[in-house]
Amino acid sequence: MPTRADVVARYAGMTPTAFGLDVPGVVNRLPTSERVVALTFDACGGARGSGYDAALIETLRATGTPATLFLNQRWIGAHPDLAAELAADPLFELANHGTVHLPLSVTGAAAYGIAGTTGAGEVFDEVDGNRRTLTELTGAAPRFFRSGTAHYDDVAVRIAGELGETVVNFDVNGDAGATSSARQVTAALQSVSPGSIVIGHLNQPTGGTAAGVAAALPRLTADGFRFVRLSDYL
Repeated sequence: MPTRADVVARYAGMTPTAFGLDVPGVVNRLPTSERVVALTFDACGGARGSGYDAALIETLRATGTPATLFLNQRWIGAHPDLAAELAADPLFELANHGTVHLPLSVTGAAAYGIAGTTGAGEVFDEVDGNRRTLTELTGAAPRFFRSGTAHYDDVAVRIAGELGETVVNFDVNGDAGATSSARQVTAALQSVSPGSIVIGHLNQPTGGTAAGVAAALPRLTADGFRFVRLSDYL
């Protein structure tokens, strides 16, 4: 694994050519035509993002629905016991949602008013800080990374890859940053197609995510879809 100094030296002066949700190296769909869907849920951490949607997790458990949970280091720090419980549940796999929930960029590019990392060293810190936390929590290094805001430049994506993590976004926005109503969440999930990756949030218990997911799951199952973790296909 490269050190911070290695990464800074290797990417010094490298200029990105793209920034956004879909840039080279970012995975937005599973590489399959099977009727499978990967549900992913972010826990963003911080003053307004450290809640826990117990109803959502209980719905997934009650229906035996696997999911990939992207946990931010701040959320893990706020909920160490819950993080350990989720890590021990074979229904879920844990993935890296960054150290302080920043867009991943070598130029400080911003998304939704949030300034991104500046320089290769800060990209390394944003990925590696929580990589170490998750490795200690689970006993294995996380395989997947999603930044705060899910925005990246192509150089930052390459750095994440050097740290052993595949950058994964989505093709279905399940809850619009946990702002959607239950009806809107259900409608979003019903727009999936074979190989879709859905993003939602597990840190906003007052939102519509849990109820919307609960309503959508039986409908999608009836349509012949089954649910998988990212690692089942990536």
